[in-house]
Amino acid sequence: MQIGYTLPAHNLQPFQARRAAFRYTGSPLNPLSRVQASQKPENITTKHLFNLEKLLHTEPSKEPPDQLIPLQKEPQQETRSKGFFERLKLAGGWPEMKAAEEMSPRHLNRLRRLLSKSQEYSPRNNLGIRWREYHGSNDWTGLLDPLDENLRREVVRFGEFIQAAYHCFHSNPSMSTEECQRPRHVALPDKSYKVTKSLYSTSSIGLPNWVDDVAPDLGWMTQLSSWAGYVAVCDDRREIQRMGRRDIIISLRGTATCLEWAENMRDLLVPISQEEEKDGGLPRVECGFLSLFETRGADDHIPSLAQSVVDEVQRLIKKYEGETLSITITGHSLGAALALLVGDELSACAPNMPPIAVFSFGGPRVGNRAFANRLNSRNVKVLRIVNSQDVITRVPGMFVSEELDKKLRCSGAEKFLNALDRSMPWAYAHVGTELRVDTKMSPFLEPHADVACCHDLEAYLHLVDGFLASNCPFRANAKRSLLKLLNEQKSNVKRLYTSKAKALILNPERNNITAIPSCLPSPS
Repeated sequence: MQIGYTLPAHNLQPFQARRAAFRYTGSPLNPLSRVQASQKPENITTKHLFNLEKLLHTEPSKEPPDQLIPLQKEPQQETRSKGFFERLKLAGGWPEMKAAEEMSPRHLNRLRRLLSKSQEYSPRNNLGIRWREYHGSNDWTGLLDPLDENLRREVVRFGEFIQAAYHCFHSNPSMSTEECQRPRHVALPDKSYKVTKSLYSTSSIGLPNWVDDVAPDLGWMTQLSSWAGYVAVCDDRREIQRMGRRDIIISLRGTATCLEWAENMRDLLVPISQEEEKDGGLPRVECGFLSLFETRGADDHIPSLAQSVVDEVQRLIKKYEGETLSITITGHSLGAALALLVGDELSACAPNMPPIAVFSFGGPRVGNRAFANRLNSRNVKVLRIVNSQDVITRVPGMFVSEELDKKLRCSGAEKFLNALDRSMPWAYAHVGTELRVDTKMSPFLEPHADVACCHDLEAYLHLVDGFLASNCPFRANAKRSLLKLLNEQKSNVKRLYTSKAKALILNPERNNITAIPSCLPSPS
């Protein structure tokens, strides 16, 4: 028995009349300017599907890369003044790729996916009872080489919190004292966190008054106090359950103002406290870093970075008393240095502090061996993500190999090296466990990329996302979008890929695509 419903004839006539009067106009999916009314709807649908498939699955061009036609013409050469880092090119160039060199269709499809806005990511795994291990309880033993998939996700996620700090600062670098008292909106990449406190760093270096008269529009470069980062806490029950605890994160940006650059140059070691450690060493840190960490703002309206962090963390610990908590401190460049000082300060501010872990990207040396020993004795876990080509990770202090330092200490020269630390004002030492990546491992970046690229945070996240192990090539299934890397470091991306990108990248404005998130999650 057939069950159905038939429209009466008098109801079909208006519908058929409207369909007969309907005309299709041209579109990207339907190049026909007009379709006859007598054409069957099935044929029209077939043409739409055919054109859609043709648009999404374009066959690779047989022309050399230089002759590919982009979807949008490139603008004329802009007369931009080259920045400071653009003039700091490392010696040597790289051989140009031959124009005839082509990618396989499989490689082109992968590049399309990496350049696309929308990507499919598998859900994050439940850390459960292993969260302390991923937080550094065992110094990440067995998780770094090869790199554990869950740890990779966590490291990249923490790096994206730093990117949010950079974006918030650059959106309003110049702030008055009144503005500092008001809360500041931070667009977090992870919506399960909420910002609870803005952090400010203050320089103790004063510039002459005539500087503001000469360059009044650059007042933000000479202001003593600047927005440096934020404190955020996980406020989503499902994410808390996934991570196995409620996480408090402290995120700190890198150098951005002239006074911060000046503080970076004050590289003498000064005592962080007057109490000597058990091994007889006096903990010392770089003078400029300590100045930015402990100096209060003008007229005491802006507390020091140290005081702000301690007050806020103590408040949150009291608020969530009885819950399982963790403290994660993350920073890039100068922020990585300040992150160590924050970890040291928090470790002694309360008797029962939650586990503290520092994830630093491209961080310089901060203090001497006694300072490193103090952090270890206070159970502050530090994971340093280091690019082998990044010179910032080898300053300040003497250019001594970390491997040589370890060999000397293992050979029984501990007392001699400690005495050397106390007598020399530039005897710096790194802290914690190292995860080493390398620009040369990426198939997309030039092997001799400049200083700006090797120290760039997005380049760090790109390298971590592709890292498998020290003896393995860049992983083929890396899915982190290359779009931001191309936009910011185009001159450091291999010419073969930039040429192909011209033909593959869709312009967001022209195609009505919303702004592409700069902080994309990294899949396993």
